[in-house]
Amino acid sequence: MRVLVSGATGIVGRFVVEHLLAQGHEVVAGVRDITAALPVSRPVETVFLSLDRDAPLPSFEGCDAVVHAAFQHVPGRYRGGEGNDPEGFRRANVDGSLRLFTAAKRAGVRRCLFLSSRAVYGPQPSGDLLSETMAPAPESLYGIVKWEAEQALAALRTSDFLTASIRSTGVYGLLPGLPHKWETLARDYLAGRPVEDRVGTEVHGDDLAAAVRLLLTADVALVGNTAFNASDRLTSHHDVLSELQQATASIHPLPEPFDKSLFSRMDTTRLRSLGWHPGGNDRFRADIAALAERLVTKP
Repeated sequence: MRVLVSGATGIVGRFVVEHLLAQGHEVVAGVRDITAALPVSRPVETVFLSLDRDAPLPSFEGCDAVVHAAFQHVPGRYRGGEGNDPEGFRRANVDGSLRLFTAAKRAGVRRCLFLSSRAVYGPQPSGDLLSETMAPAPESLYGIVKWEAEQALAALRTSDFLTASIRSTGVYGLLPGLPHKWETLARDYLAGRPVEDRVGTEVHGDDLAAAVRLLLTADVALVGNTAFNASDRLTSHHDVLSELQQATASIHPLPEPFDKSLFSRMDTTRLRSLGWHPGGNDRFRADIAALAERLVTKP
């Protein structure tokens, strides 16, 4: 399968590119800077891809599918990623995404997957299980534009153009050349600086990429829903630092843990019914051990 991945230099995009390559698929990397070397394990074709309304669109030549992981935002921020330009933020991430979806459909692409977010659910009662059957009620502009882009893609669905959105939770995992999600937290802890607990749902980047591959390759009849939750475990800073403490033999105290029962998990039954099996605790522990090794060898 030949797959165009937008946002291929982003965290999720890189995981998706690497995973698809490892599974024997051909990847076209959609990037904003085609002059820069793409930091992936093997050479791939690159095409210019921007969500700006005046930017040229890629040709999608020979592509069977598109994975839309590009997202225009203030560096380092998703919620609040609009900065001082909320209209530009919406224009790029809703209108620009719709423009990309429409062009892909017209070019004969058969499947299109959109990287959405759990932010589309908005604030829910503490401890409620977030299911795809719930009515989205986004509160942040980030969640609103993700939900609007989901709806725009779903409206284009036909028997010849299969669409789906993946509502991802937080994404962690080591990538060469990029800081780990919890690297600053880990450095602060190891330096003895005060840290506070924080709870969130997380999924490893490669597990998220595996979910993408499943939705690209599963029988059409099995991908009959337009949205799929992707989340693995409920994690806290306390959990991260507990693993780091063991890996480094640190003597610094851990932060006071929050009550996890007050946080909403995500129901991933739809993805698991397709055979998705994220790495769970074993993958989490291995990842933190690898992070510890990075911090020890590169202080």
